[in-house]
Amino acid sequence: MNASALLANTLSPDAATRQTATQQLESASRENYPVYMLMLSDELRNENSQIHTRNAAGLALKNALSARDSTRQDEYSARWMALDVDARQKIKEASLLTLASPQPRAGAVAAQVVSAIAAVELPVGQWPDLVEILLGFINTSDDTNLKIATLQAIGYICETIKPEVLALRSNEILTAVIHGARKEEPSSEVQLAAVHALFNSLEFVRDNFDREGERNYIMQVVCEATQNPSVSVQVGAFECLVKIMALYYDKMAFYMEQALFGLTVMGMKHSDERVALQAVEFWTTVCEEEIELAHKVREVIPVLLNLLTQQEEDADEGEWNLAMSAGTCLNYMAQAVADAVVPAVVPFIEAHIKAQDWHQREAAVMTFGSILDGPDPQVLTPLVNQALPLLIGMMNDENLHVKDTTAWTLGRICDLLIVTIKPDVHLHPLISALVNGLSDRPRIVTNCCWALMNLADQIGIYLDEYITSAPESPLSPYFEGIVSALLRVTETTANESNFRTSADEAITPMSYVSHSTTDCIPVVQNTIIAILQRMEQLLNMQNQIVGVDDRNNWNELQSNLCSVAISVIRRLGGGIQPMADRIMTLILQLIQGAGKTSTVLEDAFLVVGSLAAALEAGFAPYIQAFLPFLYPALKAHEDTQLCMVAVGIIGDISRALGDQSAQYAGAFMNVLLENLQSNVLNRNVKISILSCFGDIALAIGPAFDPYLNTTMDVLRQAGSVQPNPLDFDLMDYVAQLREGILEAYTGVVTGFKNTEKAPALLPHVPSILELVHQCLADDERSDSVVKLSFGLIGDLADCFPNGQIKEHLLEEWIAHEFRSKRGMQQETKKTLRWAREMIKRATA
Repeated sequence: MNASALLANTLSPDAATRQTATQQLESASRENYPVYMLMLSDELRNENSQIHTRNAAGLALKNALSARDSTRQDEYSARWMALDVDARQKIKEASLLTLASPQPRAGAVAAQVVSAIAAVELPVGQWPDLVEILLGFINTSDDTNLKIATLQAIGYICETIKPEVLALRSNEILTAVIHGARKEEPSSEVQLAAVHALFNSLEFVRDNFDREGERNYIMQVVCEATQNPSVSVQVGAFECLVKIMALYYDKMAFYMEQALFGLTVMGMKHSDERVALQAVEFWTTVCEEEIELAHKVREVIPVLLNLLTQQEEDADEGEWNLAMSAGTCLNYMAQAVADAVVPAVVPFIEAHIKAQDWHQREAAVMTFGSILDGPDPQVLTPLVNQALPLLIGMMNDENLHVKDTTAWTLGRICDLLIVTIKPDVHLHPLISALVNGLSDRPRIVTNCCWALMNLADQIGIYLDEYITSAPESPLSPYFEGIVSALLRVTETTANESNFRTSADEAITPMSYVSHSTTDCIPVVQNTIIAILQRMEQLLNMQNQIVGVDDRNNWNELQSNLCSVAISVIRRLGGGIQPMADRIMTLILQLIQGAGKTSTVLEDAFLVVGSLAAALEAGFAPYIQAFLPFLYPALKAHEDTQLCMVAVGIIGDISRALGDQSAQYAGAFMNVLLENLQSNVLNRNVKISILSCFGDIALAIGPAFDPYLNTTMDVLRQAGSVQPNPLDFDLMDYVAQLREGILEAYTGVVTGFKNTEKAPALLPHVPSILELVHQCLADDERSDSVVKLSFGLIGDLADCFPNGQIKEHLLEEWIAHEFRSKRGMQQETKKTLRWAREMIKRATA
């Protein structure tokens, strides 16, 4: 195998050549991994090879060692550690030697390889001398390329490895990095690499920041780097300041007064946008951390307002630029300083909102939209009332950017200050302007959809809170016109700026359909008819799909239509019955046509779940036709989301059919128990399975008896999992797991309560209460867990009212928990009071 030629071919402009070479490399990796890895390391080290070939070798090495997916990463790590020690040592030596390559690009890719190997070996105690070797390169060598590549390697290692693995060497690492970042360092490239390495090491030098002397020196070096002649070093230094502020803001007050305020205000005025962006980001972070800002507003806000006027006419949509960054910072500042922001910006808005220059008009509208979240609504209300007619009129502005920002600002007003919109004054012109905007450019359509969605959401929430079961809404006269306009947008084949998706979202949950009042039900019924017709058309078109883009577009359209259908079904409830046959027929066709496209399958399954919930026992005729599609989804262990949805469908069906679902319970329980044994299935799906046991038991009651002991054994074993206080991910998982088990126990106990099978629960009462005790003893317990725990104790007491479990219910820990009401929400207190009454009865 000619390694150089093969690697060169992976970069060929010819697709066939490139694909063949890539396949040969993948085959070599599978068939003879040791030879493959040694071949790549030799090529990386070879100074006579072309740089692009060496680069390809280094990237292939790195990619054979690291993966984003955790399961695949475990496989890669195991494969590397299974290599012969000598082979691993040769590859490591080649990578370290390449750091000193006279070709900087080779050193840079070698730094990635060193980091990838370190990420595998250091956590398991291997390669103990690596950090010492790297520090030696920095401290004893005059080779600039070696210093740069080594600092890059250290930076990558700090970025990818958990801080505790490097904690013992943190002082040495920090010393070397800071040494390279000093203004006395003659090479700006070394300084840049050092600054980047510092950025990646900041999270594990907390002890150094706790010591004032060391903190002062670090801050001095970083602040000096913001004034470096190299703009790239300045950008890196400001990036460090942003991260330092996020991590250690409680120690930053002194430095804000002495240096950071002046440096960052000057940075925002920098002629190079990269520097200015990071300086603005610094202030955004300051606002997020809620440092006292009121006294800084007068100096900072004028700079931000000036930056808002620096938009580019032809800037790519979504491109992060200086004006967008300034708007975001202003938004956070408004949240941080509240009312103080208003007088600081109103003169700017008044002076520029009618300006001839579109940059100034757009900046004024952006300023107004950016300060709506933070100040007291009573302070903003007169301003909004004054501005609304003008803003509505600006939806006809000749400039695209002004119209786009105006639509966004109107959406913010609808979302945050709905009470300022007077139905008899503002609603008609506002809705007219937004609906007209649905025929405009894609980015404006997206914001108009968002504004219409916010309008429906907030008016709906207002009616729900203050006017129970309102027969009509202020939106009722406009409902049909708005929905029809949104449906026309959803029929568009293109989806630039996600405008079609935004229209679907505006129609669906928490918007027009879900907030529709009684007088709008006929429009909702017509909506589902239109959606079903559209789904039929798409199903008839699927044989004409040729390319990947067409297939993706088809999938997205179907997913969006499913979302609308779900929303309509939930709104109509049992009233969906006349269309149920047609819906199920189409959904089953869609499931067949979707193949293995999980997102479409997930959405189709969710339609089935919502239909089952709406029809309840009326869903029975469709089960036999649906089950052949459900079971394969339940066995798709690699597809976490699809499997999760499929498990949820079992719960939906069980709840819908009640005791009629007993005939399917055996098959459901078998497949769920099999899934629990899977080593591939995501552990969060297993939590859903445990909760699903409770749904089945609750639905079929005493008919669950054949599965009781197996289920309780599984729940007891799952409940014995203990969290590691040093592993936050595991702690979160155990908390979710315990909540799922509580839900399962609640379903089982409630299902057996007041039936002849209730005594079968008696042997399991101690293990149930043991878990409840663990949950309530957890200082980090959530309110939902507390409510479930009290409810479960009450259910047990209600299940055995004649003293059968009296000795358990009289245990001291239960009495203690029922005396405590600290921090409980009202619903939890109600559950506690009910459970206390059940205990009194059961222990009398």
